[in-house]
Amino acid sequence: MNKTKTVSLFVPSLDGGGAEKVAINLAQALANIGHKVYLVIAQAEGAYLQQNFNDVELVDLQAKSPIFLYKTLALKQHLKEKQPDYLIAILDVLGSAIIARHLAKVSTKVVMVVQTNLSQQFQDRHGAAVTNFKWFCINRLYPHADAIATASKGVAKDLSSNTGLSHQDLKVLYNPILTHDFYEKVKEPIQHPWFAAGEPPVILGVGRLVKQKDFATLVRAFAQVRQKQLARLVILGDVDKREPQIKPYLQSLIQEFGLEADVDLPGFVSNPYTYMAKARVFVLSSIYEGFGNVVAEALAAGTSVVSTDCESGPAEILDYGRYGRLAPVGNPKALAEKICATLAETPNSEHLQERAAMFSVNRVASQYVDFLSQL
Repeated sequence: MNKTKTVSLFVPSLDGGGAEKVAINLAQALANIGHKVYLVIAQAEGAYLQQNFNDVELVDLQAKSPIFLYKTLALKQHLKEKQPDYLIAILDVLGSAIIARHLAKVSTKVVMVVQTNLSQQFQDRHGAAVTNFKWFCINRLYPHADAIATASKGVAKDLSSNTGLSHQDLKVLYNPILTHDFYEKVKEPIQHPWFAAGEPPVILGVGRLVKQKDFATLVRAFAQVRQKQLARLVILGDVDKREPQIKPYLQSLIQEFGLEADVDLPGFVSNPYTYMAKARVFVLSSIYEGFGNVVAEALAAGTSVVSTDCESGPAEILDYGRYGRLAPVGNPKALAEKICATLAETPNSEHLQERAAMFSVNRVASQYVDFLSQL
């Protein structure tokens, strides 16, 4: 891939999630090194639409319901018109990219990028019938991709154990997280009064308000921390339209524990990195992840991390406890103990930032370039 190539990155939308951020970061990095890049989205929606896409052409497929059919046909048309050298599909679980390439009859190389632990996600969202159908599609379609990448070793293991794909068929490529302007963003001021000098330490969580993130366990853990010492909890994240009930549930839980004065849910913020840099402890309480972008971002901000030891990525990012504490999934008591132990220590920010350098955009984009060159 030494010569200029055309790359299309396909993602359903630009919602404010980790996988969407990966698509944007990778698209920008490939454009920065001289490749022609299209960021192809099924529908023009999501918080990241407000971003500037320098040298990246945004393509809206304008897919309508039934979205799988329309996005596949629209993607076929994109492939016929642009004939990119590579199509990198992210969050394309059912394989629209593979079908679209077949229908378009082009020579584009298709790379499927699996961003999450699929068995955990299917269990979380679907019944047995839908889950079986999705695994059937994956088993039938993914072998026709030119390559399959996963966001972590855990995701690769899960995919391999549920399909006919072997580990040799899968390439682990960690997510490109650390952008060139990251350290500018961590220095930006915060208007939130809890982050002012002299205020009690802030424990921070970041992620969409969905069941997967299990912020309920974080609230319960914080209630136990609060019994032992003065601290506050801030959870940044937007309401997910598929799970609108999560925010009211969290608010009721906060009221139940009498934590209204010490817990805040400000919603989505465009720059969570400055919050990470100024928080005392960052906590990921998820039931499962594919990678866990926010864990890598918190390390890069030099902030101590406590995470659940969930499937699949956070333990890998933290090198299984070397760069942050791990607690069992869904255990408020254990999570509270890890948070208290971390609050009692002085963070070694330089040590944490050295680890985060593994997930820089330039480093990972270079790995993608090498990977694509071998196809």
